[in-house]
Formats: sequence, C-alpha cells, structure tokens
Amino acid sequence: MPPIVTIENRDARGPFLIVCEHASNHFPPRYGDLGLDAAARQAHIAWDPGALALARGLARRLGAPLVAAGISRLIYDLNRPPQAPGAMARESEIYRIPGNAALSVAERQARTEAIYLPFHGALHAEIARRLAAGARPVIVTVHSFTPVWFGQRRSVELGIIHDADPAYAEAVWAQAREATGLDCRLNEPYSAADGVTHTLRLQATPYGLDNVMLEIRNDLLADAAAVEAMADRLAPVLPAALERIGAGKRKAMV
Repeated sequence: MPPIVTIENRDARGPFLIVCEHASNHFPPRYGDLGLDAAARQAHIAWDPGALALARGLARRLGAPLVAAGISRLIYDLNRPPQAPGAMARESEIYRIPGNAALSVAERQARTEAIYLPFHGALHAEIARRLAAGARPVIVTVHSFTPVWFGQRRSVELGIIHDADPAYAEAVWAQAREATGLDCRLNEPYSAADGVTHTLRLQATPYGLDNVMLEIRNDLLADAAAVEAMADRLAPVLPAALERIGAGKRKAMV
C-alpha cells in the first residue's frame, strides 16, 4: 500500500516547499471502494488528476521538496479540518459517496488518526526543519479542477487562491497574467470562503510564511507532455512573484 505521505527532494534547498494534498486516488483495502464504481474512483471527485505530476515538475525546476498524499481525498480530504463535513464527504458534485454516508464518531476519529495527523505532522516537520535552519519556506499547494462543474463549463484555466495574507498570491496572479498566456483568476474557481485553504491556514499563516494555492484546470494536464509544458510555464512565475513582493517591500522602506 502506498504511504499516507511521501516526501520527495527532502534535501532540496530552494525557497519553495511544494504540497499536493490530492495527489492520489488510491483506496486502501481496509476502506473498500466506498460504494463507488471504477469510473467514479477515477473521476475528479477522488483526486486531482495531473496535480502530482505537475507538483513534481515544479519541485524539480525550483529545487524544492515535495510533500504529497498517497490516499484518495474521499477517504480523507487532507485540505479540510477534521470537523468539516467535506473531510469525509458524503457527496461531491453529482456523486454520492455511500461509504461515507453514515460514519460513526469512532470511524471519523480513526481516519483522522490514520491519515490526517500523519500527513500534516510530516508537513509541519518539514517546515519546522527549515525554520530552525533560518529559512522561511514559501508554501505552494498544487491542485487541479474539473472543466465542467454541475454541467457548467469553466473558462478559467489557472486559479490563484490565498488565505489571510494575499500579498504573495496577488503577485503570482499578476506575474502569471503577464507571462503565461493563461486565463488567470484570483480566488477562482474557489476561495478561502469555500473552505479550501485549510493547509495554508494550518501550516503557513501561523508562521507568517508567504503562500499560495494553485488550481489548474485538469484538461490542461491531460498527458505527460501537457504537464511538462505547464510546469515550464508556471515554474518561472513563482520566483518572479517572490522577487516582485520583495521589490515592493524594499520600495516601501525607502
């Protein structure tokens, strides 16, 4: 069985730390298939297609460590806190999740102990190691989203989402609009109001770390060539945006 959390490029010393909470659609035997057929287990409700490959591509280009999940978001959505209904969702878009429909308190606690705590503990440990070494990692979470949601087509191609501090995300948005040719939107197709910034809020905001959540429409990550092309497009944006906010801070001090 794949591990709950995998850390790649641990010794990388670039300024970024890449996170992919919805990297896998693996369903461990102990949880069964949650009453879903094979097509549903491959669909966007179970994971973020293409996100792990893109996260790896960004990590390679940026000299960054990558913390990635090894289990389907339907078993536990690692970008949701334990009290959130969406942590073990009963339904997602047009799909019902029978195996999550009547979870007991004990079952919810068991999944939290087995999945949520190890993942976020491992991510926190990587951040703490870098803080102890005098580095302040920039936290970048990588996600993908479906082109069609409840029958409505989405035109946005790259969503850039922030938690409490918008500074770095706004710089990424500005840089991406200038440099990528993508339809880039700030806080679309989701925002913090939708409860999607839990990892940023838990791991980055308390330390005052620059952070951003990237959402890429998954038809733009359809194969290996598309993923590599997207990584080539996005990788330069992240350090340029960091320099952009640094320049702004320097100007403000003059």
